Amino acid sequence: MAKIKLIGIGGSRAARVIWMLAELGLEYEHDPISFADPRLKLSPYIELNPNGRIPSLVHDGHVITESLAINLYLAQKYPGALSAKTVEEQGTIDQWTCWAMSDLDLQVGVWTLHSFIKPPAERDTALAASTFAQLQRPLSVLNSALSNRPYLLGNRFTVADLNIASVLYRALQWELADQPNLKRWLHDVWQRPAALVSRRARGEKI
Repeated sequence: MAKIKLIGIGGSRAARVIWMLAELGLEYEHDPISFADPRLKLSPYIELNPNGRIPSLVHDGHVITESLAINLYLAQKYPGALSAKTVEEQGTIDQWTCWAMSDLDLQVGVWTLHSFIKPPAERDTALAASTFAQLQRPLSVLNSALSNRPYLLGNRFTVADLNIASVLYRALQWELADQPNLKRWLHDVWQRPAALVSRRARGEKI
């Protein structure tokens, strides 16, 4: 059996990988080091991730970083329901994952930081508001893509859905009144048993 080690606290982007590992039913060792821990800049962590960030995954000695890339790797390493069945499907999965990184991830992070993570006195409410406004266009793109299908690739949940939904975790708090397809999809995928494992890892009481 492959030896898998996930490095990173559940309240970080490591939660995305926790969801994927749970979907695949894989056993793994978990080193829940925090993103604020100075040890990330020291040996042995800095050898695993020269960026000094989390998460990192060690799979039989092979190291891979970046949460969404880790999930794509696992989908190909353990082919199944979440994986692409054709080269064309793989292209679509990669497309949506890259889109999530470029159009959603940073923006959601900025909104989160200035909405409730930073102490109130340090929050930039104007920045939070403008970032949220910028998110409306990509959210509308996603809403349109889901207008005639339950999931991004059609009738089955794949790692594309998992990756984008994991980036949009904070969107569970948004009304999304103007994006009914997105709202339906988001709440559906976040009720999956493996998603609930991830939510608990984040500290939710479920």
